[in-house]
Amino acid sequence: MKNTALTNKHIALGAKMVPFAGYNMPVSYTGLNEEHQIVRTGVGVFDVSHMGEFLLKGEKALDLIQQVTSNDASKLTDGKVQYSCLPNEKGGIVDDLLVYRRKEDEYYLVVNASNIQKDWDWISKFNKYGVEMTDVSESTSLLAVQGPKAIATLQKLTDVDLSSMEYYSFTIGKMAGINDVIISNTGYTGAGGFEIYVPNKDAEKMWDAIFEAGKEFNIKPIGLGARDTLRLEMGFCLYGNDIDDTTSPIEAGLGWITKFTKDFTNRTAIEEQKKNGVSKKLVGFEMIDRGIPRHNYPIADSTGKIIGKVTSGTQSPTLNKAIGMGYVQTEWAKPESEIFIIIREKPIKARIAKLPFLKKEG
Repeated sequence: MKNTALTNKHIALGAKMVPFAGYNMPVSYTGLNEEHQIVRTGVGVFDVSHMGEFLLKGEKALDLIQQVTSNDASKLTDGKVQYSCLPNEKGGIVDDLLVYRRKEDEYYLVVNASNIQKDWDWISKFNKYGVEMTDVSESTSLLAVQGPKAIATLQKLTDVDLSSMEYYSFTIGKMAGINDVIISNTGYTGAGGFEIYVPNKDAEKMWDAIFEAGKEFNIKPIGLGARDTLRLEMGFCLYGNDIDDTTSPIEAGLGWITKFTKDFTNRTAIEEQKKNGVSKKLVGFEMIDRGIPRHNYPIADSTGKIIGKVTSGTQSPTLNKAIGMGYVQTEWAKPESEIFIIIREKPIKARIAKLPFLKKEG
């Protein structure tokens, strides 16, 4: 099992460690609910250094990215980030990812930890363009500093004006005395904040500086458990649960990152789905009766007929009710439709809800 550059920090802080995507990762420190609320109301730091990063360089780098991703990367300008996915040839998704445009012929792709080798092989398969590809995953640390107090914390450490940076934009600058840090206004929590990419050798220095800067805001380390409940409240997909090699972007509600203004892998079949509709859809739901929905629990109608299955579920710490996501037959995807989650062979009442579960104020 691999360690991140910060594993010893987590152990010293008393984190509960678990194997995740081949890494020894902190799942919680003081408890999921407390950590969740810290991010929603203050500021917390996740070590997500297990994520994968690829650097693509060359005059045809954009051509390769356009071929393998569903979104239109030609819309990116320097310093902008795009959410996208890698469609496979059978209608499913190889992975979802972020595409960073560093400059005209240089891009940075951020992929899921469990898919690093799979994604590398997939993109390489289409690299007939002579694009120089470098896997920098093993040498890169990634800290997600999330929550409403993230800007106030990080601003102490850099001259970059963080409050003027738009969502899904980034810059490369100096932070905590470390040069060439990727400072990215992105995250997986819906609570605001930044993701900070540094070389492994600088990870501890950055970690310590962030915690010193956030002291006045009661900054805390946050585990992967709260990362999952935070993303689920926002209706963000988790690869391996809500999307995988068998789910299409259209079924998953990712039509907004699927642009038919260009050619890409399996475009024709996906465009057909967009035009003719799909038989199942990813939906959000909230429990009416007591019960926690879990991955792979069946979803039924009032007669007991199975109409789908749960992909993600939890007790929402913010909303204080059980919520989930899952695929249902399209006719059941309408908000307010009554469904039943089969929990320990008993049908428990729920209703389809619009995503995100947590509505942004203002």
